[in-house]
Amino acid sequence: MPTAAKLMSAIALALVAFVASEQFKPLMPEGTDFGYFSFFNAGIAAIIGWKLIGAKAGRGVLSGINGGLTGMIAMVLVVLFVHAFWIMFENSRSLRYDSVSEAIQSIFSMMTENGLLLLRPNILMTLLGGAVFSGLLAEATSRRWR
Repeated sequence: MPTAAKLMSAIALALVAFVASEQFKPLMPEGTDFGYFSFFNAGIAAIIGWKLIGAKAGRGVLSGINGGLTGMIAMVLVVLFVHAFWIMFENSRSLRYDSVSEAIQSIFSMMTENGLLLLRPNILMTLLGGAVFSGLLAEATSRRWR
């Protein structure tokens, strides 16, 4: 059932994902075509914010913060997996892998490489601060509009 807390947490986490995606772009090789990278990540984050953070709203401030952190971790893992899977799919169409297991291993190696880039202080602070903000916003919204 749609609630104001779910809507606000979806919007907040999507905003966090968009800002973090924009901070991530300069870390990639020059000439990388990003297309709708930031908007795609924001869409995934909105779904996760709606499902995870919004669903836990209304249980207290600490639960709101925990929900925000959980949502942020889930968002990062899903976004890393989806992008790594897409790159693997594109590479497999070019016959760059000898076996299925090599293709699957490349997904996790790309997730690890890109995940380590997220450990930059500015991106890490954006993700952590945004997660806490998203959880607290969902909690405040659920208290205000029931």
